[in-house]
Amino acid sequence: MTPSSTHGSAPRSVRLGAGSGFSGDRIDPAEKLARHADLDYLIFECLGERTVAAGNARRLDNPDEGYDPLLAARMRAVLPHTLASGTTVITNAGAANPLAAAELVSGIASRSADRPVRIAAVTGDAVLEQVRRHDPVVWETGKRLSEHEDVLVSANAYIGAEAVLPALELDADVVVTGRLADPSLYVAPLAHHFGWDLADHETIGAATAVGHLLECAGQLTGGYYADPVTKPVKGMADLGFPFADVRADGSATFGKLDGSGGILTERTCAEQLLYEVGDPTTYLTPDVTADFGNVSFGSAGPDRVAITGATGRPRPRELKVTLGFRGGWLGEGQISYAGPRAYPRARLAAEIVTERLVDVHGFTEDAVSVEYIGAGAAFRGLDTDEDAHEVRVRVTARARTREEADLVGWEVESLYTNGPAGGGGARRSSIEVLAIRSCTLPRELVPTRVHLTEVSK
Repeated sequence: MTPSSTHGSAPRSVRLGAGSGFSGDRIDPAEKLARHADLDYLIFECLGERTVAAGNARRLDNPDEGYDPLLAARMRAVLPHTLASGTTVITNAGAANPLAAAELVSGIASRSADRPVRIAAVTGDAVLEQVRRHDPVVWETGKRLSEHEDVLVSANAYIGAEAVLPALELDADVVVTGRLADPSLYVAPLAHHFGWDLADHETIGAATAVGHLLECAGQLTGGYYADPVTKPVKGMADLGFPFADVRADGSATFGKLDGSGGILTERTCAEQLLYEVGDPTTYLTPDVTADFGNVSFGSAGPDRVAITGATGRPRPRELKVTLGFRGGWLGEGQISYAGPRAYPRARLAAEIVTERLVDVHGFTEDAVSVEYIGAGAAFRGLDTDEDAHEVRVRVTARARTREEADLVGWEVESLYTNGPAGGGGARRSSIEVLAIRSCTLPRELVPTRVHLTEVSK
């Protein structure tokens, strides 16, 4: 495997590699990038609203937790290569606890290098007290925060590239943040490398397009894009993650390691450009209001695609904040029915469980939800297959306590001997729920700070 031959040409570009696109992403493609791609920066994007909420839930149980569960495995895989090559690692895998994450990385780094290693943690995205004092309007309800009865337990602002620049100016080998916005992971090293003014909206908009295309990693190289009939993609078991060679004007060429699986074409780039974008001309980030309306892609060789045309306007005045409210507990039970009349037996099973949860255990009917997996569950009852030969019943119910939530799985499991014929494969679980909502805060209420640690072998 060899990197693109354009890297290192004059004027020198900077090469950014996408190490992950979400919390549970594969690790081996990132290790291959770290080993073979001659990267300047390796970026791990690990956060969504669900995952930052899950991190806060873990930290509530244990103040030493809250960072991404795969952080240690990722760092063990790539640090021996990045520290040897001088590649800087940037990640928002600090999630709800960047300081603990940095401490974890420091321990791994001390065993991975024969020189001092600088680990920077960026904090300040946790804004629980600021939100309580400011009392913003919650988007989903239209009410002030103080009007809600649910208990607010976490609040994380989407911070931008300016929070990371001081860490890069300190020559950190690894930068760990909390809720840093996805494209900002890439905008920060570009602005640092080229000395861009963050008020240069056109260039920062172009950089945001690069970050947005890379932030989901394998989605750019055929993952999620693939369909075996209409859009076949070869080698997906060895899907190569992308990198980009970015120039001083913000234009870039995307690529992947030669010989790696997947594809990188104008079509894969176009689909990813529109991923999670409502209005392509007004894509709001902490850094800029990006405008992708005039973006063009062009082939620059096999698995090489060039982008031009992205621009931007001034950034929003306020920062988006993800709010986490204690939402009680969710109990779940699943059981399968197969063969003749599978769907009618599944329906009977769900009716039995629902009736008992309401009449025996005191649940309200609107707290109980039923899905018939295999009979059209994904279509929310719009296309039910009543002749399905295999149906898995999934019953969930909202509860106030874990003890109440455990009753759901218990009632499903009891169908073995108290329900319709042929039930099997019962599973049960209970999890605490954080209800996710959103608001905004003025930027001046979200100061950030860099904490630098230097470790040696």
